[in-house]
Amino acid sequence: MPFDRDLFLPVSREDMARRGWEWYDFLLITGDAYVDHPSFGPAIIGRILEAEGYRVAVLAQPDWHGPEAFRSLGRPRLGVLIGAGNIDSMVAHYTVAKKRRHDDTYSPGRKAGLRPDRATVVYSNRVREAFGDIPIVIGGLEASLRRFAHYDYWEDKVRRSVLFDAQADILTYGMGENATLEIAARLASGTPVEEITDVRGTCFIGKYPSLCAYPRVEVPSFDEVSTSKTSYAKANMTEYQEHDAVSGKAIIQRHDNRFLIVNPPAFPLTTAELDRVAELPYVREPHPMYDNMGGVPAIEEVRFSVTHNRGCFGACNFCSLAFHQGRTISCRSHDSVIREVKLLTEHPGFKGYIHDVGGPSATFRRPSCQKQLKSGMCRNRACLAPEPCPNLDADHTDYMMLLRKLRAIPKVKKVFIRSGIRFDYLMKDPSGEFFTDLVQHHISGQLKVAPEHCAPHVLDCMGKPHIEVYERFKEKYFKLNRRYGKDQYLVPYLISSHPGCTLEDAVRLAEWLNRQGHMPEQVQDFYPTPGTLATCMWYTGLDPRTMNPVFVPKSLHDKALQRALMQWRKPQNRKLVLEALRKAGREDLIGYGKRCLVKPEKGTSAGGGAHDASPSKNRPGKGKKPRSDTRTRVEKKEGPTRPARKAGWAKPKKKR
Repeated sequence: MPFDRDLFLPVSREDMARRGWEWYDFLLITGDAYVDHPSFGPAIIGRILEAEGYRVAVLAQPDWHGPEAFRSLGRPRLGVLIGAGNIDSMVAHYTVAKKRRHDDTYSPGRKAGLRPDRATVVYSNRVREAFGDIPIVIGGLEASLRRFAHYDYWEDKVRRSVLFDAQADILTYGMGENATLEIAARLASGTPVEEITDVRGTCFIGKYPSLCAYPRVEVPSFDEVSTSKTSYAKANMTEYQEHDAVSGKAIIQRHDNRFLIVNPPAFPLTTAELDRVAELPYVREPHPMYDNMGGVPAIEEVRFSVTHNRGCFGACNFCSLAFHQGRTISCRSHDSVIREVKLLTEHPGFKGYIHDVGGPSATFRRPSCQKQLKSGMCRNRACLAPEPCPNLDADHTDYMMLLRKLRAIPKVKKVFIRSGIRFDYLMKDPSGEFFTDLVQHHISGQLKVAPEHCAPHVLDCMGKPHIEVYERFKEKYFKLNRRYGKDQYLVPYLISSHPGCTLEDAVRLAEWLNRQGHMPEQVQDFYPTPGTLATCMWYTGLDPRTMNPVFVPKSLHDKALQRALMQWRKPQNRKLVLEALRKAGREDLIGYGKRCLVKPEKGTSAGGGAHDASPSKNRPGKGKKPRSDTRTRVEKKEGPTRPARKAGWAKPKKKR
């Protein structure tokens, strides 16, 4: 269905002329295609400014090879706001193997290459060329995670804060609505941009630390963190600990003869503020200028989904959420979410299914404990791992009642949950009533959760619970499925080559997967993205929480061995699996027994697992199909379910 382009923020001089605009206040530049939906940061920033009476124009994916495209809408009256897009531009462009990606879901027609590498820096420098000394504010995920001196995986070195390379005036980090509005109000009042130095959730460059308006702590300088891995680890831990709106201090970091000054984080939005942001007049569609280019695929995942919360106290060390949105939960009211779902039911493409009611972690709708609200998050204690905190409040009632209300809305057939569920948090709910509702009403065929690994010390490096918690969760999940006659799968997400994971740990994971009857179709190698504690471990070889050494599998071959072990049945992985098992001293897993991962090479004897069963009984027949990826231990006991049989399983024999 075509949408009127005048419902969107203007993207051309023609759009402005139809509105009678001879000038405008802010130019909003984004590395993504322009999608006017609250899941896209630039749309939120544009709409909140519009709601305050500012005139905003959008320049999406401009040609960055010269300044001309940046002048196409004319010079804005107050300033330019720049973001690389919903994800870091380097992650958008490169795989973990540093190979160029062939498509981009945030671009029209999935076309790759419509934004530059390090888009925040490039766009900001082009704006300087185009408009000279105009105020420039950079924000979004890329700027947020690169606000300090940071290790850059793609260049394999420590880079300066992005604020220096971008030549911008202010950096907003985290969810920047209130910071952006405050900056806009001051610019509109005539305050010079160099005097806007006390806004929470922002960074600026100063000649003296005394320019900081808040209690502060200084971390090792750029020179120190770029030459000493110990200094880098200490700085990273301080930066993580101070990222708390209640207890956090400002952070100073020297860069040569200037200082990066990072003000304390902005306070999370209240429920009323979050409701207002979510219900601004978004079109909830890509701009119609992309209709003839194949549209923007990223909208498909969120078009009929609802975000009800922000923040995550799960504290996974490989995740950027804690360093961006923070660990404090804020959530929308039931009434606001209900209004949004009712609006979605009027969409011409709505077929009765709400694809997700989620956020960073779907089930978080309350503080982890009451202490958090008064004193901030604990500095040296995670809420959930390795063991849940005794003060943890795991009541899921509020979320459960919200979902029940949504299920009762006319035209709504099903309400699914597809964003992350912390199974360890769910297992701490004393009621268990939400777990029952989840299994009966909110799973679309399969539930994806993230145990990530099985080795205890690897999970400790990840900030995840030990595998026994997942196994108890799985047992209860299938027990409830049997009780309610459901035919639903459980798919575990796993990470290979995470800091702390040795080859022996990778073999242990392969053994665990074999016992589970599961082999992942896709494997995620650990990706060192800026700002996370796990990336600090990867670069320094130190756990910043303890300063103890951590083993890091860095070479491409070591990573290939670990990845192959997780997909040991694939013929193309056979040589790597054999090499890994011999290297780890686990020849007992080479043979024909059910414990074994691979058969021996022709002309060689089997390993220690050969005695488990004879070759003739364990060698698969030529006509047999490969195992389904999603079959579980419970299904093996009871026989494959109907979808499993469709996936290639033989029909179970009838009992005599």
